[in-house]
Amino acid sequence: NSLSASFSNEPKDFTLFLDLLKQLIRVPSVTGAEHSFLLYLKRELEEIGIKTEHYDGLLVASGKDPLNGILSAHIDRHGVICTGPNEFQFAAFLAKNRSDLRGNSLSEQTFQQISQRYINQNVHAYEPFSGGYLGIGKITDAFLKEEINNLIFKIDGLNHLLPGTPIAFVDKLKQNGNLISAQLDNVLSAAIILYLYQHGFAGTAFFTAQEEAGKSWRFVHEWFKKNKISTDKLVVLDTSPYESREEADKQLIVLRNKDVNARFKSPLLKELKQFCKKNKISFSCKDKFIIEKNKLREKDGLKPLSIGSTELGRIVMESNGQIQGATLQIPTTGYHTVDETACVESIKAIIFILSSFYIKTVNI
Repeated sequence: NSLSASFSNEPKDFTLFLDLLKQLIRVPSVTGAEHSFLLYLKRELEEIGIKTEHYDGLLVASGKDPLNGILSAHIDRHGVICTGPNEFQFAAFLAKNRSDLRGNSLSEQTFQQISQRYINQNVHAYEPFSGGYLGIGKITDAFLKEEINNLIFKIDGLNHLLPGTPIAFVDKLKQNGNLISAQLDNVLSAAIILYLYQHGFAGTAFFTAQEEAGKSWRFVHEWFKKNKISTDKLVVLDTSPYESREEADKQLIVLRNKDVNARFKSPLLKELKQFCKKNKISFSCKDKFIIEKNKLREKDGLKPLSIGSTELGRIVMESNGQIQGATLQIPTTGYHTVDETACVESIKAIIFILSSFYIKTVNI
């Protein structure tokens, strides 16, 4: 049964997925201030009978068959933090977060180019623990301040805030034909996991904080160490940025053989590739794509791009290969803005793959 056949009719279920995603997008989750979003997920999961454990920077969900599928997704989104009197900085790149950033992640390479995208963006401040609303403002300017190696924002309307207050971009889901847009990285993966639980997934899932600051791997790695568990079946869900729709639309899903930290040696990677071939789901491997792209850049005298640093790569490296797995990503454009765009077919493909692997009855 090819993918196109199984998805030929717009499933009534998919509108339920979009409704779920809309709800999650409304709950702020700025890097370093994800507490209220984790609590929201905790409540949603517990309402459908899924057991949860809430740690610092991590929500662990476990169904009735915890070893049948181990999924992970970071849930932080880019935003701003008040750092002083009327002073606002990009949350992921605050000095206190820099220890884990190595300059080799795609977000660090792109953030300098994206500051202008945030001008005229509406934002709202919230209380970091309860998520309580603290006021609305508008970004009037954004620029890179070399001295502190971070973006500084000028914001109208929020000069009453205390340092440490998170400020989220005001956002809602937009749909245009086969494309959806919002700040999808990585609330989209959180929505997919929650949707799978609602439809019978009974495995384990990690929702991690501070991925954009390069820290999320620590929370998952520590949990495995604490519980003396190892696995080669960890599936990390995320979005994967492309420069144009043309580039993004060449594949429905994105896999990886490796990142800058480690090679992915899980048998799961091979199984995913075979499943995609069998079901005519187009895929590519991001590491190969970047290596090919760098050959062209070299000819043009341009600096090579990093093949990227992923949560899974850091976990594999830091655990000395005790924890292995595969990444499963949705190609997007407009990375790190409220207009990050994904194709509906890609999302359905990911749900179809994960349902086929981990839920006995696939009803998509």
